[in-house]
Amino acid sequence: MRVIVAFSTLVLFVAGCGSAHKATKTTGISSKCPVTGKQVTFLLLDPSKTYTATVQTNLGTFAFTLDVKDSPCTTSSFARLARRHFYDGLIFHRIVPGFVIQGGDPNGNGSGGPGYTVVDTPPANASYTRGVVAMAKTGTDPAGTSGSQFFVVTGADAGLPPQYALLGKVTSGLAVVLRIGRLGDPQTEQPTRRIEMRKVTVSP
Repeated sequence: MRVIVAFSTLVLFVAGCGSAHKATKTTGISSKCPVTGKQVTFLLLDPSKTYTATVQTNLGTFAFTLDVKDSPCTTSSFARLARRHFYDGLIFHRIVPGFVIQGGDPNGNGSGGPGYTVVDTPPANASYTRGVVAMAKTGTDPAGTSGSQFFVVTGADAGLPPQYALLGKVTSGLAVVLRIGRLGDPQTEQPTRRIEMRKVTVSP
């Protein structure tokens, strides 16, 4: 099946990561996230607040609300990376027309990540429809594993199983996402032009 093949080729963020699970140190919100790889410390986002990620690209800006409820560790890790300017200057390295756009790899080819992963098992009824933002993973990673690479669904329904940690849902700039989604070669899944994330921010 196309979906299985498409996502079994996601070679992501595993290089340099250890296999032991370690709990992050947190303050404020008392919850622990399983972290594999290098030691990191980050504050969990407040579930009573609404957080918005804004992605400024060379083709326009889109924004999405973070799904803190379903993915407390994933969204907190994403916010940490964004606030450290990790995503600034990275590209959308994979564009499959009518399916997804994918970015967030510092290597720019689908092989990199931040040096650690977290896990938020998606709800059994998770659906990946147009505008849903989720985290990419390799075919061998447990459900809900994420590093830094994320994808935005551009098709009506990607038809994916509930294996990918939910990051959020596009709330503005969907036209920009769909425009980017048309700039890929369906055979190679490579972008036909450079699409750069000039700046990624999370507020508040």
